[in-house]
Amino acid sequence: MNDASARSTVFPVLVAISVCHLLNDMMQSLLPAIYPNLKEIYALSFAQIGFVTFAYQVTASLLQPVVGLVADRRPMPFSLPAGTFFTLGGLLVLSRAASYPVLLAGACLLGLGSSVFHPESSRVAHMAAGGRRGLAQSLFQVGGNVGSALGPICAALVVVRGGQASLAVFSAVMLLSTAILSAVGVWYRHRGLVRLRDGASHASMRGSLSRERVARAFAVLVALIFSKYFYMASFTSYYTFYLIHRFGVSVPIAQVHLFAFLAAVAAGTLVGGALGDRIGRKRVIWFSILGALPFALVLPYASLFWTGVLSVCVGATLASAFPAIVVYGQELVPGKLGTISGLFFGFAFGIAGVGAALLGRLADTTSIEFVYRAVSFLPALGLLAAALPDLRTKASPCGTS
Repeated sequence: MNDASARSTVFPVLVAISVCHLLNDMMQSLLPAIYPNLKEIYALSFAQIGFVTFAYQVTASLLQPVVGLVADRRPMPFSLPAGTFFTLGGLLVLSRAASYPVLLAGACLLGLGSSVFHPESSRVAHMAAGGRRGLAQSLFQVGGNVGSALGPICAALVVVRGGQASLAVFSAVMLLSTAILSAVGVWYRHRGLVRLRDGASHASMRGSLSRERVARAFAVLVALIFSKYFYMASFTSYYTFYLIHRFGVSVPIAQVHLFAFLAAVAAGTLVGGALGDRIGRKRVIWFSILGALPFALVLPYASLFWTGVLSVCVGATLASAFPAIVVYGQELVPGKLGTISGLFFGFAFGIAGVGAALLGRLADTTSIEFVYRAVSFLPALGLLAAALPDLRTKASPCGTS
């Protein structure tokens, strides 16, 4: 493979991975979108709803780093289509669940699907990126964001009307994803069975950084992921309840507001990665998390209209950080694409799950309004981004990190 071909961006593969990420996360987001229905059917408390999210998120969180580490040692091109069967199984179990423990089992199966999909598909995005790593990571992630945004709409159109059993209708979507990922697996096997040797080609990006500085940078990145995903858990799991309880809106109206928030997350993700290629990942990370602070602080005291506006601002601003964080971490420790992707995606899933469970308990003991006041200070942790070292990507003409 010559240098020109290695540096070219393979957009068909990026689009395919993004579409499958859309389908995967759309199916996964059906679960929180139908929480109001499940709460009524099974008479669940907020804490029990939070534990359903915890079961899904933590299953994905614990296994993603393992999948990434194994794939770094031995690439698995066809693990991607194989992983879709876990998601398919989770949907079928959830559609037939007749008790709370079975709901938890279905949630765990959804988590298994994510644990296989995310590390390897992130590796494929990197392989297809050429010199546009931030853009490639954004295209991959924005598919998931769009899918998450479409989940509540699908729930409102299908599940709210057809009931819990109608979840099985969406199993055909996962078969489509399996077919697309099988084609990606063929490309991956042809292009990627020779392990990516990023360590040698990008060593200059880490150059003078000691292990201590790398460790400190990772500690900062972990803290920033914590602040982002713990805060975001309040929206993905409880935003509909907040709107219903505080403003008295209907479930479909609340789901439309959730869609607007998740659509803003998708837009922010796309912009964040491309911007990181141009102005540097550190600047994007700094602006993204700290920039959400003013909106977050005002939101718990706003009217319904301004709550919608502020939630869109929060979603777009916060979401722009994660593509930059993932690529920054990959460049900080080159040659460990699967491990870094698995760690970051896994930690993000885990924090979201723990956050959902803890915030659910807090809502039960206080109020859902208090939850949003309490978490509004989390974006202040964006100040820690000042401690990140600057990484200069000499190999890429697109910008700095």
